[in-house]
Amino acid sequence: MKKILLLGGSAQQVIAIKKSRALGYFTVLCDYLEDNPGQFEADRFYLVSTTDKQAVLDVAKKEKVDGVLAYASDPAAPTAAYVAEKLCLPGSPYQSVDILCNKDKFRRFLSENGFHTPTAKGYSDVDSAFKDIKAGVFSFPVIVKPVDSSGSKGVSEIDSADEAKAKLQYAMSYSRGGKIIVEQYVEKYGYQVAGDGLSIDGKLMFRYFANDHFNPQCVNPFVPIAASFPYNMPADVQDKIHNEIQRLITLLKMRTTTYNFDIRIDKDCNVYLMEIAPRDGGNYIPDVIQYATGVDLVACSVKAAMGERIEIPKIQPSGYYSYFAVHSLSSGVLDKVWFSEEAVPHILENHLIVKPGDPVSVFTGANTTLGCLIMKFDSMEQMLGMMDHSEHWCKVLLKE
Repeated sequence: MKKILLLGGSAQQVIAIKKSRALGYFTVLCDYLEDNPGQFEADRFYLVSTTDKQAVLDVAKKEKVDGVLAYASDPAAPTAAYVAEKLCLPGSPYQSVDILCNKDKFRRFLSENGFHTPTAKGYSDVDSAFKDIKAGVFSFPVIVKPVDSSGSKGVSEIDSADEAKAKLQYAMSYSRGGKIIVEQYVEKYGYQVAGDGLSIDGKLMFRYFANDHFNPQCVNPFVPIAASFPYNMPADVQDKIHNEIQRLITLLKMRTTTYNFDIRIDKDCNVYLMEIAPRDGGNYIPDVIQYATGVDLVACSVKAAMGERIEIPKIQPSGYYSYFAVHSLSSGVLDKVWFSEEAVPHILENHLIVKPGDPVSVFTGANTTLGCLIMKFDSMEQMLGMMDHSEHWCKVLLKE
């Protein structure tokens, strides 16, 4: 039996462990949390951090694995590529994956290769960033992010020098490597583009774009609360986005890999590749895509890691689907999550991970999501309306 090493055993990563076993592989799991749910699904578990490249490499050597996969995890993706490269296992170049997973390196690469990208600069200390902001190196508003975090954790908008210091420090607190990036805000036209894709031998063979939705009432309004499929722009715009992604994949010499997209277009339909992460999307995005297209991107990820042949079925996408991240606007103790009678028929799957009496945290990033819903709608108009105004049909009620 071939062995696959999976990096990360969170609730949303369990699906990759189950899929690997269903495909007939022996599953070895690494995670640094003692209470991760994945350990109860995997055949073997190691309490090892997925960002500790040498420790994970040692596990891979000990177990003599045939492939390694960081499912839906930005921090673990470079580790998977590093281990695969060291052991000559299937995967894309480590250097390329590292560029995609580090925001300052990614912005520099885009700029050097003629992509549309915001003016940006990386910093290893808050004082230097603050000095540049005060000196007018950037025009307001600017966005500050940790270069190596995921799930929009630590992201803030800075509108004046007075608020800059605190927000720079906040971003730095989320960086594992002690580095942040400051970049000009990109004014988007329409919805921000979300979705997932798959390259096979360096060619983008599948992509399904979505509309990203945000809640301006959240403490961190840059965390998506939903992605709705399909994307509501015409085919020529989507083809233009496809071509820019393909150009990036070609330049980086990526091989057979899944991707998660965060992209913006401006009023002139110029494409800004904000993030092209070399892994599947979280929040059950691959599950939503499978409902709409029949393409099983989880299986594709596993097969890619194992060097297996992948075939994409030719199925015309249909229907209107989304994930919705249930979130709280304040911290406290959960009383209940309320759904309106009109909303309930649209919920295909309920993946809430909290129950009444549990403590909940204010929504500041993907790590504070209370769980996800997979939903189906009757029309584009209905879908966009419900995702843009979730307060009308979903309420997180806290105990007084």
